[in-house]
Amino acid sequence: MFTIGPYCIDSQVILAPMAGVTDRPFRQLCRELGAGMVVSEMLTADSTLWSSRKSSLRMDHTGEAEPIAVQIAGGDPEMLAEAARLNAANGAQIIDINMGCPAKKVCKKAAGSALLQDEPLVASILEAVVKAVDVPVTLKFRTGWSSEVRNALRIARIAEDSGIQALALHGRTRADGFAGSAEYDTIASVVQAVKIPVFANGDIASPEKAKAVLQHTGAAAVMIGRAAQGRPWIFREIEHYLRTGEQLPEPPLTQVRDILSTHLRELYAFYGEVMGPRIARKHVGWYLQTVPDSESFRKAFNAIEHAEVQQTSVQHFFEQLLMKEEKAA
Repeated sequence: MFTIGPYCIDSQVILAPMAGVTDRPFRQLCRELGAGMVVSEMLTADSTLWSSRKSSLRMDHTGEAEPIAVQIAGGDPEMLAEAARLNAANGAQIIDINMGCPAKKVCKKAAGSALLQDEPLVASILEAVVKAVDVPVTLKFRTGWSSEVRNALRIARIAEDSGIQALALHGRTRADGFAGSAEYDTIASVVQAVKIPVFANGDIASPEKAKAVLQHTGAAAVMIGRAAQGRPWIFREIEHYLRTGEQLPEPPLTQVRDILSTHLRELYAFYGEVMGPRIARKHVGWYLQTVPDSESFRKAFNAIEHAEVQQTSVQHFFEQLLMKEEKAA
């Protein structure tokens, strides 16, 4: 259990913000399946770009459980401060600043993890955003720009001095991207150095790994990103294991089918009849990654353009899997 401003989070498992993934349907699903907190996908701080359909959907928090956490990205203190104000007015209860994204197109604009190279600018941004809003402000960042320039400790202290109320730290540098293995020693040293909650992020894909990382780092929580794609029940698994020391069994096929069907329905309702089925394709691909003999179904599914036909094909595919399972038993 930890607090961010007035919000008390009673779970040690958080959904990481991921562009193109953590939309409202996915966030709500992860909350239902055990995530203590979820963070929206990154929104550009340039409010002149918000009139796009993509941005307006990213700012839709209808029916979301508290606290509503919104991530903003940019490199200009005034622009970020204004983006924070507008999002708070739109219902955001926590503003998260992105200094962790390693994507070239974000770093080229001196945003995301590129900012870690300029510590005075980091301080100006954090101070400007904290001053701009009455809601808590948090920071997501990496261990540094490259292995030669690891400055997570200095950034963490700057953040705490600026009034940041929690830190999410990915155990890789900007140069690492998502390659190699995340390291947790830096996260442990940041936990020691500050009094605010720190969340450990990077390569946490199982309940045992979550527990080991929490023990190694002393972090207040783990933040799960890619491991939740197609496995949103990972939050429930980790939460249960941390509480009881017991492994939950893998969800049966019927449950996976029902979770996936609900997720698809929510995507269609949220994005509409054209975009919904398109966005559904990558999620179905993730759900079926570990399902044997799903390759040909995934290819066929990716050619379907209508929501109802997609739903029917998923039901039919799972019926076949269940029949195989019965025969094998």
